[in-house]
Order: sequence, then C-alpha cells, then structure tokens
Amino acid sequence: MPLLQCDFLSLSSLWSQYMGPKPEHASSLLKVTIIGLVFMGYNMNWDFIWVLLLTLCCCSLVHSLTNTPASESLNSLVQDFAFRSLVKHRPQTGALYDALLPRNLSGMDISVVRLRSRRLWNKGANFSYFRIPPRTVSIPHVKRLAIVYQNLGNWSTLYYNLPGYSLISSVVGFVVFDASNVTDTTERNLILNTMGQPIYIQFPNITFMGRGHINSRERCVAFNANGSFQLTEMSSPGVCYSRDQGHFSVVLPLEKKRGRWYLWVIGFVVGFFGFIIVGYAGFSSVRLLKTKRIQAMEKQANEDQVLESRWVGNSKMPSAAVTRTQPVLESGVL
Repeated sequence: MPLLQCDFLSLSSLWSQYMGPKPEHASSLLKVTIIGLVFMGYNMNWDFIWVLLLTLCCCSLVHSLTNTPASESLNSLVQDFAFRSLVKHRPQTGALYDALLPRNLSGMDISVVRLRSRRLWNKGANFSYFRIPPRTVSIPHVKRLAIVYQNLGNWSTLYYNLPGYSLISSVVGFVVFDASNVTDTTERNLILNTMGQPIYIQFPNITFMGRGHINSRERCVAFNANGSFQLTEMSSPGVCYSRDQGHFSVVLPLEKKRGRWYLWVIGFVVGFFGFIIVGYAGFSSVRLLKTKRIQAMEKQANEDQVLESRWVGNSKMPSAAVTRTQPVLESGVL
C-alpha cells in the first residue's frame, strides 16, 4: 500500500506541474483520464487498470483522512521547485536564486537562498521582503539551511482568505529547511528562534494606502500552518513584524452591508401613505365633479323656468299669477 501511494503521489506531482498547483486537481484529472481510456477502448492490460484504480481509491481515502489544506500542498510544491533550483545552480552560500516555475503558476515569485547557520547568527538574513535579525538560530541546529521566499501575487486569494476581511496586499512568506546536503532529496523543515527579536516584513504592493499614512483599519495578518491566523496593528506604512516563519499579508475589514429589510419597511410605509393620498385625492375629485354637475343643472333649470317659484314650508313649488288659457264654456252644439 505505501508503494502504491508513493507512486501515485509522484504521478500527481508530475501532473500538477502541467495541469495545476493543487494535488487534488491532479488526482481528479488522472481519474478522468483512466476512465476515458477504458470507455474509449484503449488497448490496456485490465490487471494494470484494476491496480491503478485501486491505487486511486486508496489515495482518495488517505487524502480524506489526512485532510491537508491546499496551502500545505502549495508549500510542498514550492519547496520542490526551490530545491531543484539549488541542485541546478550548484549554489553559492549567500546567493539568492529565482526558482523556475511552470507557466500555470505564472504570477508567483519564488526564490531561495542557502546560508550557513553561523552567518545567520552573526548577520541575520536580509533578502526579498524579509529581514531576519542577527542572533537567530535554527531548531534543530544544522550546518547549512535554505530559506525559500514566496510571493503568491494573484494567487493569494486562492489559497488564503480571512472571513470579514479583504486582502489589500499579496501574500508573502518564507519557510526554512535543512540544506546541509543538497543531494539529499528529503526536505526537513526547521524552526527559527530569533531570541525575542522581531522579523521585519516589507510588503511590495499595498492598495488603498495613502502615501506615508497608515489607515487605522488596516491590520497585519499572519497565517499559521494549522489554518489559524493572528491579527496585529500596523505600526509603520506597509511594514509588519513577526517572530516566526509563515505567510503574511495586510487586510482591511469589509464594510458591513446593511440588510435589505429596511428597504422593505421604507417601501411599505411610502406605499401605504401614497395609497391613502391617492384615495383621498380620487374621492375629493369625484365629489367635486358631482357638486359641479348639480350646480350646472340647477343653473340651467333656473334659466329655462317660466313659472315663478314659491316656498311652501321646506318645499319649493312653481306658481303662476294667471292661467295661460282662458276657460271657454262649451254649449254642446257644433
């Protein structure tokens, strides 16, 4: 089982150089490739297919049990490229080398430097965006160590996110591992002890920051390997401090968006009073039109009347002084 796991991890690492930085992406693509070959009728040995499928299932189980974060996978991949750069250049102590990355990782800047522990103790290390103070030792102690510097650039938000905050600078970081024997393929991470002195971090690009001014809302954040983080106040523009290796950035709190419930309340109140005003205006208009019609009818009746009008009690009745037609007695004879 360990042999199968190691073989698959090697395939995943090789695949990730061309298809993506995350090993889980390589695992998925390998599965899709094998299934496609099977259904397309590719001439393969079925025993080999079953062994490879069993390997994929075992590796998926191991990945689900370990549940390693994507940032750890990225660190492992970055260290691998940095280690290859050391082997390729036959490095000189104290020289900073840029790691050659595949095209799909464009936007990242990876560099590595190899130092003697004695020099780190006497002078410290001032490379890239970090200034490690003198009187710093590695735990455990080694003869030579390598420091891998990372600038994730536009990959920062893909691997590091902070709930309620927005990154205003790219994530930078550094890791230290044993480099006493460059030909040894095993990478042993080290811990730095700065004797209580802070590590100076100068961020390369910070958005939304005024020239020479510090926004009171900006915070320095340190991302730990276990997924936790630490927030501290920024004392100098674009500068943060730490006492250990890791990944760092500058964040700004997100503005809390007001809920939309107040819009519904405002709309309901405006609609209610608007309905009342429209109803009152309509009722008043109908009443006014009715009154005008009655007045017009009364005026027309007064202009056309021939008989005089008299009030009898509360009633208005027509009255005539004389009759229009004089009465004539009929004799009954034609």
